[in-house]
Amino acid sequence: MQKPISLFFFFFFIPGQSFSCPQDQRKSLLEFKKLLTHNIKNHSTQIALGELKTWRPNSDCCKWKLVRCNAHSPFKEVSDLNLNGLVLSGSVSSTLLRPVLRISSLMRLDVSSNFIQGEIPGDGFVNLTRLISLDMSHNSFNGTIPPELFSLKTLQHLDLSMNFIGGTLSGDIKKLKNLEELILDGNLIGGEIPPEIGSLTELRKLSLKQNMLSGSIPLSISQLTKLETFDIQMNFMSFKIPDGIGSLVNLSTLSLSKNNLSGGIPSSIQNLTNLETLELENNSGFSGEIPTWMFRLQKLRKLRLGGNKLQWNKNGSVFPQFKFTHLSLRSCGLEGNIPDWLKNQTDLSFLDLSLNRLQGSLPKWLADLRFGTIILSDNRLSGSLPPSLFQSENLSILALSRNNFSGQIPETFGEASLMVLMLSENNFSGSVPKSIANIYGLLWLDLSKNKLSGEFPRFGQDSWLAVLDISSNEFSGDVPASFGLNTISLTMSRNNFSGEFPEEFKNLSSLKHLDLHDNNISGMFPSFISRLPPSLEVLSLRNNSLKGSITEDISNLTSLKVMDLSENNLDGTLPSNLGNLTGMIESPTSSSSVLYSAFSNKLPETESQDLEVNWKRIIQVISNRNFYLYTVLDLSKNKLRGEIPTSLGNLKTLKLLNLSYNDISGSIPQSFGGLDKLEILDVSYNNLSGKIPRTLSKLRELDVLDLSNNRLSGKIPESPQLDRLNDPNIYANNSRICGMQIQVSCSTTQTEQQPKEEEDEEEGKEATVPWEAVVIGCSCGFLTSVLLMYAVGHFRGSLPRRSPKNRGFKILRGLH
Repeated sequence: MQKPISLFFFFFFIPGQSFSCPQDQRKSLLEFKKLLTHNIKNHSTQIALGELKTWRPNSDCCKWKLVRCNAHSPFKEVSDLNLNGLVLSGSVSSTLLRPVLRISSLMRLDVSSNFIQGEIPGDGFVNLTRLISLDMSHNSFNGTIPPELFSLKTLQHLDLSMNFIGGTLSGDIKKLKNLEELILDGNLIGGEIPPEIGSLTELRKLSLKQNMLSGSIPLSISQLTKLETFDIQMNFMSFKIPDGIGSLVNLSTLSLSKNNLSGGIPSSIQNLTNLETLELENNSGFSGEIPTWMFRLQKLRKLRLGGNKLQWNKNGSVFPQFKFTHLSLRSCGLEGNIPDWLKNQTDLSFLDLSLNRLQGSLPKWLADLRFGTIILSDNRLSGSLPPSLFQSENLSILALSRNNFSGQIPETFGEASLMVLMLSENNFSGSVPKSIANIYGLLWLDLSKNKLSGEFPRFGQDSWLAVLDISSNEFSGDVPASFGLNTISLTMSRNNFSGEFPEEFKNLSSLKHLDLHDNNISGMFPSFISRLPPSLEVLSLRNNSLKGSITEDISNLTSLKVMDLSENNLDGTLPSNLGNLTGMIESPTSSSSVLYSAFSNKLPETESQDLEVNWKRIIQVISNRNFYLYTVLDLSKNKLRGEIPTSLGNLKTLKLLNLSYNDISGSIPQSFGGLDKLEILDVSYNNLSGKIPRTLSKLRELDVLDLSNNRLSGKIPESPQLDRLNDPNIYANNSRICGMQIQVSCSTTQTEQQPKEEEDEEEGKEATVPWEAVVIGCSCGFLTSVLLMYAVGHFRGSLPRRSPKNRGFKILRGLH
């Protein structure tokens, strides 16, 4: 009886066989967890620890969350690790991956979205000979793609998208004979696509999009006959598409958009009978006619040809043998009415025919189709809008800007399911239906540059409206301030709004952009200005009728990057802490609204939310895409007085400072030398006196300078940048200014004295002598010395005619 029992234990409990994951693999995973959690204390990193709590010593790691073991392995080895999104903020070093890379049994590894920084530890991949899938996307890896990755012959899926990887694709990529899927999209990989790419004859998916690849598409691409997806969009590829592209008979997706490709569309593409997606838009060099054979590809569903120099074949007949879902023929030279063949495209959800020469009215059949997106901006369409257009349950984006539409907006407006509505630069008139506030889910509304009038409808607090532009109309009444808590941007300039600045704006907690310039807003400058949302980045109240003083606590608006209060009736002194505006001190970062980013790929580039500023003496428009590049402080054309606060020199990122046409006195602060990024400085038409600070010579980016019509004196500082600003009008109508820039020579005394005087100013000393004190109370010996100096001509030719600090000169002249 003993022998059978012994045999049972022998067969089922073989020495060395484990019923949990191998100890060395468990140890490696615990080491990874330790390195990851160590960053919480040292780097202020936030980590999602919930699923890692199951990772405990002396337990079976095959039962841990995020870990999967190979059920067919006698040793229950770890095969899959899904470590996606463990790091929520901050950063971690790429070295923390080394313990994981010691697990040689890995077949699938996902470390995406973890804020990992540094180079990919390539040497760690040498032992991963079974790896099939590797996802390292959405991190901050840099450097080049390590050549060790190209020795992983079993690899089928490689995703390095959304990193900062640079360099070229190694020639060792040809070693990936069994690679089925290579996804490198979203990086900053440079150089050319190597011709060795043709060696990957088993390749199914190749995506290199959103990198910095250049050069031509290699001819060897024709050898990838099993390729199903070829995506190199958003690079810098140039030259023609090779004819060999037609050899890829299994290709279903061909995406070459947003490059610099040239030439025509190769006729060999008509051999791609399995093609479902063809994206060629936004290539600067594409030209020629759009071939009619393209509309005979029976499986084609998505066709994007817009933004090129391709032209519609006016003489060719188009009878598509398929049902489009997406069609973009933007700027393709379409003329006449909207094509009738679109009537039969009942599956079409996205249509972009913008930037063409289409004319006539908007047909009712188009309004009745089940579109999700219609973009017809920048054409010559006219007439009124069909009421049924707003009764579609599917339509979410409608862009009809810059046409000749007229009449009133239909009362069916409120029945729409729209998320984005663009009707700017047409001839719409009358009032806006109040039902617009009932559109559930409306996020972006642009009615600017029409002839709309009356009061604008009120939105409820539960409204989703994030971006509103109703500028350049004829709206009247009080300034609209009733919007939902999701409001990001309000542009209501160039209307007839009146009354006081609404206090309700302080309740819009997400507000970033507030533009009310060129209205009739009156009353005192709002005392509650500091209680506006701290997220506010743009505040434009130019050309209204506000009066009173700018409040001291305005510096509480810590995100403010653009503040334009020019052309009002503001008085009082400049706040001493005006230089504490944090948003104008810290380096700017891209701050385009999340909403714009969400729709940027669906709307034409002409659809954007803009800001007008007085830039280089001309009202210029800044696109929403570039707001973060412009830091502006414009207080010109008011009645401000007092001295310029030295704290303004703290605004390190300020691009434009305009204090002109006020009653500001005192001297130009030495601290202005700290305005490193300043391009425009205008303090003209004030009562400024004293010397021009030598520190202005530090402003290397200064392009526009106006110091005219003040009471400045002395030598103009010299520097490579200031020497180029040699227009005499810059310095006109001042007391006594000299310098090579205006070809007025300075006396030796002026040249020698200015550095000492300005050095004293920087130390907080008086740069000039109080001559009243000299006459009244100084010693006779000192007065005699001054008179002797004057007699020998020490001051000859350099005495200012009028100076509030040197009135004693009149007495000296009398004594002389």
